[in-house]
Amino acid sequence: MDKQKLIMLPGPTNVSDRVMKAMLGPIINHRGDSFRELYKGVLDKTRHLFQTEGEVVVLSSSGTGGVEAAVWNLIRPGDTAVVPVFGEFSTRLAETVEMAGGKAVKVTSEFGKVPTLEQLKEAMDRLGKFKAMFLVHNETSTGVAAPYLEEASRLAREHGAFSVIDAISSLGGYAIPVDKWGVDVCITGSQKCIAAPPGLALLSVSRGVVDYLKSSPPKTRYFEIPRYLEYGAKGETPFTPALPLIYALDEALNELLEEGFAKRVQRHDRMSDLLYDGLAGLGMKAVAEKSVRSKTVVASYYPQGVDDAKFRKSLAHDKGVVIAGGFGPFAGKVFRVGCMGQINEGFVSTTLKAISETMAGFRN
Repeated sequence: MDKQKLIMLPGPTNVSDRVMKAMLGPIINHRGDSFRELYKGVLDKTRHLFQTEGEVVVLSSSGTGGVEAAVWNLIRPGDTAVVPVFGEFSTRLAETVEMAGGKAVKVTSEFGKVPTLEQLKEAMDRLGKFKAMFLVHNETSTGVAAPYLEEASRLAREHGAFSVIDAISSLGGYAIPVDKWGVDVCITGSQKCIAAPPGLALLSVSRGVVDYLKSSPPKTRYFEIPRYLEYGAKGETPFTPALPLIYALDEALNELLEEGFAKRVQRHDRMSDLLYDGLAGLGMKAVAEKSVRSKTVVASYYPQGVDDAKFRKSLAHDKGVVIAGGFGPFAGKVFRVGCMGQINEGFVSTTLKAISETMAGFRN
């Protein structure tokens, strides 16, 4: 087995020993009292994460499954949705809308930037009526974050549309109070800022969505939100859950609550500043402008002549630090560092030192 490395990816991220050990809990009946008690506790803690008094759903799937759940529950053939597109994951979201039979009206910008709120408003005003807005908050592929979740949700609401936020790589590093901001569906993943193992998607669901789904049941079985809400009310899941991951999520949420949600968000603020400043001090240029740069995924351009694959392989093999490369048009030009979950000063200093020493070898 490989020696444990420092995982500085944009997810999955480092997981504490305490959370890892939680997965060793006993196999129990997912229709029994012990699981019901466990799962009801998880749902209550998940509400705290989303800052909601409404419904929440935990799916045994990756974050992509959570996005598909949102799309297939809300979109019917012929529906129109507004989708800001500014990276790989927002591109996939628009494609998913169209796979469900909807029409995705894309509000685009150059990758590495974000469509402006004014562009989004213009697109909505042109349409007048549409079904939903699907907005990726934190574009993991580029290290760019949309800075206007509350305002965009308000605009969607003014047009009688649902607002859906993909916060897979941001919630927990950012506060997204879904009730206060009027977000209808918010999606995140266990393996990012929550600092649990990968394999679970978490969604908040507004009363408006619940009412809509009662009148228009979705044509999906595994991702059927009303079914999860029905079973969740009695502390169960409609299908066999990934039990070890539920144990881990429960413990990771305990860690978050013990730290304090506001303090976790502040820690992400501080650590991202340290990473950006440290990389700038090494001569690296961030992909994103400061006004839209992500504080959970730090993307920087390579100096000219540095081979991406060789650099990251050397960093992982020789220094024990694992980072990610670029997507699409940024492939080979950009590296990405996760700043999420258990991130602390030690992780940041170790990563910066490893990048500096490894980069020196490539520049000689």
